[in-house]
Amino acid sequence: MIFLSLSLEIDRQNNSILTRATFCRLFRLLSIFSFQKVMNLFRLYGSFYFSRITRKAVHWGMPWSISIEPTTACNLSCPECPSGLKKFTRPTGNMSFENFKIIIDRQSKYLIWLILYFQGEPFLNTHFFEFVRYAKKKRIFTTTSTNGHYLSKSLAQKTVESGLDQLIISLDGLDSATYKKYRIGGNFEKVMDGIKNLVEAKKAAKVNHPYLIVQFIVFKSNEHQIKEVKRLKNELDVDKVELKTAQFYDFEQGKDLMTSLNQFSRYAETESGQYKIKNRLKNRCLRMWQGNVVTWDGDVVPCCYDKDAEHRFGNLISTDFQTIKSGEKYKTFRQQILNERAQIDICKNCPE
Repeated sequence: MIFLSLSLEIDRQNNSILTRATFCRLFRLLSIFSFQKVMNLFRLYGSFYFSRITRKAVHWGMPWSISIEPTTACNLSCPECPSGLKKFTRPTGNMSFENFKIIIDRQSKYLIWLILYFQGEPFLNTHFFEFVRYAKKKRIFTTTSTNGHYLSKSLAQKTVESGLDQLIISLDGLDSATYKKYRIGGNFEKVMDGIKNLVEAKKAAKVNHPYLIVQFIVFKSNEHQIKEVKRLKNELDVDKVELKTAQFYDFEQGKDLMTSLNQFSRYAETESGQYKIKNRLKNRCLRMWQGNVVTWDGDVVPCCYDKDAEHRFGNLISTDFQTIKSGEKYKTFRQQILNERAQIDICKNCPE
């Protein structure tokens, strides 16, 4: 079942025993299910497999997962991020609470999983906690990702009180010098303090949420610390530590930050000395059936790889998703995935 693949994480450091924190996260996820949401899952996955078999794109049901972008702003200047580089070609800004409510109200009947993140640092939106509380009121499992610079003691307490189900904190180095090689403008000590503040806030409130994940993106600059990363779980008392491969723009000629460790790289060097993505792009993509991404101003785009919103299918503030998914742009894009996915620009850098 899909909710098990989403939530039943096995803690390898505890001999494959389901941890209390993981069990609590699973329980929180299961508690928001309804008959309507379950039947919608069957329709969605039925249409996906039907499309794969017939090679004709059909889309039944509504998205069970959606990413909403609180803001395009960020306090850091990471070199492989459009937010950090300030190089968006699309409009930038912050989502209003009124528009957020419109989107959630239109989707909540079927929504299971909400990601409050696309580009930017979500905690910079002053309505962030209102977003979380409203989503929880609508019985939606809510998660976000942060660079961890806005987790003071008071904000850590607000994070816990908001009901946020899961929080990913990026920590791409185990010391200040290593951390700053990618997280330009960041403060390693401040992020570490933020993690500790959140752990303390959870203990003070005697709750297990948010499920706290420390994420370590592997670069050439920090690959020497991989063996030490797992110790953070016990040292910081977080729920999970995970390693993530890095995405690069214009990767064909290689990048200084590319790791030399094959198992942690999305790319492989060819005989000509250029690089290519390692996985073979099969003509299918579950993401295009199960969910979508919504920009801060309401535009619906295929997935998180369309960072500049070049493939806009419609606006979820002015139009309902039923109309958008039936539009020619959406239908044509889904059909192209089934016919020749490798020709779609944003798919060429995707490990899916």
